[in-house]
Amino acid sequence: MMGQINRTGIDRRKQSHSDINALVASRSEALSLYTELATHRPFQQNECFEKELKQFCEALIDYTANAHFRLYQHLAENKERRIPVMKVADEVYPLIAKTTDKILAFNDRYSDEANLRKQADQLEQDLSKIGEILADRIQCEDEVIKAMRGERRNR
Repeated sequence: MMGQINRTGIDRRKQSHSDINALVASRSEALSLYTELATHRPFQQNECFEKELKQFCEALIDYTANAHFRLYQHLAENKERRIPVMKVADEVYPLIAKTTDKILAFNDRYSDEANLRKQADQLEQDLSKIGEILADRIQCEDEVIKAMRGERRNR
């Protein structure tokens, strides 16, 4: 019986690490595409740029969904038993939720070509803001990840 309990704990921990790795991978892809977009300053409407912006929006939504379904849903459903992890998650989740709303708004604004053309004059400013939003979100996520990995907090 003891071996079974231990194996379940190990399996749960292994799944947790797998979820973290998937989140970091999707986050890295979104950041890579963001960096690629930034090299196009000043932004000019053309087919290549519009395609890259659409790819970025898709990666951004994938990353946001990945974070939600792989990490935060696990926490929200009270599947996490470690009190330090829940404490950190409770502290940073409201900040992460705000960034999610801003990411969705950015996607709504720029994932459609017609909207992109209407909002083109705002794009540089909005990309700068989304970069700041991503930086804030990553900082919060990293706090949760550190707690899940058993690392000490810097705060």
